[in-house]
Amino acid sequence: MRVLIIGGTRNLGPSIISALVTAGHQVTIFHRGRTLYDLPREVEVLNGDRAQRADCERSFGGRDFDAVIDTTLYNGRDAAIATEIFEGHVCQYIFISTGQVYLVRTGPQRPFRETDYDGPLMPEPPKDHHQDHDNWVYGIEKREAEDILAEVHAKHAFPYVSLRLPMVNSERDHYHRLQNYLLRMWDGSPLLIPDEPGLPVRHVYGQDVVRAIELCLANRETIGRAYNIGQDETLSLREFLDLTAEIAHSKPQIAAFPRPLLDSARLLPACSPFSGPWMSSLDNAHSKQELGMTYTPLRAYLAKLVEYFREHREPAPPGFEEHRNRELAFAQHHGA
Repeated sequence: MRVLIIGGTRNLGPSIISALVTAGHQVTIFHRGRTLYDLPREVEVLNGDRAQRADCERSFGGRDFDAVIDTTLYNGRDAAIATEIFEGHVCQYIFISTGQVYLVRTGPQRPFRETDYDGPLMPEPPKDHHQDHDNWVYGIEKREAEDILAEVHAKHAFPYVSLRLPMVNSERDHYHRLQNYLLRMWDGSPLLIPDEPGLPVRHVYGQDVVRAIELCLANRETIGRAYNIGQDETLSLREFLDLTAEIAHSKPQIAAFPRPLLDSARLLPACSPFSGPWMSSLDNAHSKQELGMTYTPLRAYLAKLVEYFREHREPAPPGFEEHRNRELAFAQHHGA
């Protein structure tokens, strides 16, 4: 198959590229060229900004692809450009969406099902509530993109598929979320979390997302449909941290403080990135029934990731040391 990947150089992209090349597909990637890594020599590389229509038309306008995998579609404007350029030139268009499309709804309860997509939306949060507002905008704009794809599918049979993802745990997570927990466990000093029950932890392994994409490519019946992609297990944050610590052979000093105290010290979300209120939890039954998805057990994929980060402990993510020092000063001041 001739497959175009839009994006493809950060969290999921390298694994998608590797899987497709290994399967014998002809792979082209289109990206800005800001994130570099060694690509398989078989991969065709096109450089440009997907938000610039001229770049898209120059790079792949008029070309035919069996599939497009769009990892960087974030708003309705870019979705409209994509449908106009690819209509009649692609057999399947796989959109990497997000569980955040449910978090801007009012009413549905976790775990969210695909049918929870339709319904009333929450009002826009105040702009000075930066984290809430930014996350709301992200969810709303992802919905706008998905709605454009669905509309053009209904009118012109545009062959889109939507894969809605929760938090993705992977080796190449450019936000270093799981790695940040591990580094805090391994340094032997207090690991700070909010003193509250928190939201359920139900993420997905990056390689399982790759598998879902492969299953979609092999099944044209997926066109026009949306699928939640997420692990089977649901844990509390403490259960997740305990399991991670067990696998990492660590005994972390977990110190819980009121969220307002951590917020006022500007320690969240960095000190505990899985404690945020904008965390989706997805029911995966539809993907298992229609795609035939099977999910890597949480313990198994955590073991792989822990081993990877154990071997790649240096250098620490940018800003880690400075932020960690502030956390430890806070913990000492508050008697932890």
